[in-house]
Amino acid sequence: MRIATPLAYATDPGIGADAVATWEQDGLDVVWVSEAYGFDAPTIMGYLAAKTTRMQIGSAILPIYSRTPALLAQTAAGLDAISGGRAILGLGASGPQVIEGWHGVAYDRPLTRTREVIRICRQVWRRETLVHDGIYQLPLPAGEGTGLGKPLKILTHPVRDRIPIHVASLGDKNVRMTAELADGWLPFLFDPERAADVWGAALAAGRAKRPDDLGPLEVVAGGPLAIGPDVTGLRDLARPMIALYVGGMGAKGRNFYHDLLGRYGYAAEADRIQDLYLAGRKTEAAAAVPAELLERTSLIGPESYVRDRVQAYRDAGVTILNVTPLGPEPRRLIATVKDMTR
Repeated sequence: MRIATPLAYATDPGIGADAVATWEQDGLDVVWVSEAYGFDAPTIMGYLAAKTTRMQIGSAILPIYSRTPALLAQTAAGLDAISGGRAILGLGASGPQVIEGWHGVAYDRPLTRTREVIRICRQVWRRETLVHDGIYQLPLPAGEGTGLGKPLKILTHPVRDRIPIHVASLGDKNVRMTAELADGWLPFLFDPERAADVWGAALAAGRAKRPDDLGPLEVVAGGPLAIGPDVTGLRDLARPMIALYVGGMGAKGRNFYHDLLGRYGYAAEADRIQDLYLAGRKTEAAAAVPAELLERTSLIGPESYVRDRVQAYRDAGVTILNVTPLGPEPRRLIATVKDMTR
């Protein structure tokens, strides 16, 4: 397995990127830069490209609604050029609250849009003349514009004609599409012991239709990382984040993260977290996150325990172990877990 880490939302982007860049020397292979409704990801990704020489730099994720497919392709090609072929384009649909509330764009047909974005991006990188008939009309038909649009191909020459595309997906249809078309999969709250029960059928169905030239699907998963005899209390640091997603990232009846907990067997707990969070009782919502879930979605404990967790992720098909080091010695943690994956 390769080792990855996410750049935290709340981190000062310059300080956080400088720190992560030093972890390259300790074996870090991939850094993921998030984008919700804070700083944009591509700016920070470009900074990381200038500060590093080996690690891959991925977006996790760029929402498919906030940029046109052609701009997504241009952005990935630009990052790939300045990094010497180290870009990963991480895509996702995000959710209605962010897309409609922040971007002012209707959250519609996410699955079809993702398929079309993947196809158009790959057309751009192959320097094909861009013609597409779907949700995205390229060129725009005369009846919907001036009629002056013309088929174009990218002016510059991308470093690679196949930049890896990783898709964040949770639902069966989206996971099936990811396994069929994407280079990699970015799940959330991945429980290696239960992942096959939740996503196994969808992954198998998608892989059965996967073109041979795509190669094996990369699976990116992991969690908070801490190693030592007295560190298990650090698992609780994930409570507010999980409560936010399960309780606040969506409305009742339309919250993908709430539904995921139900599929893991925590339906009653998911309902309680959501009810408390939506009532403004965020501290109680965080306290309601099951301790078992915190343990199963992290790598926190004595070294032998963490080594077993690394193996559990490997056995579950994870190819890129995505960890968030906790505590005062992140470089030691990265180096140690890197050694565990060899």
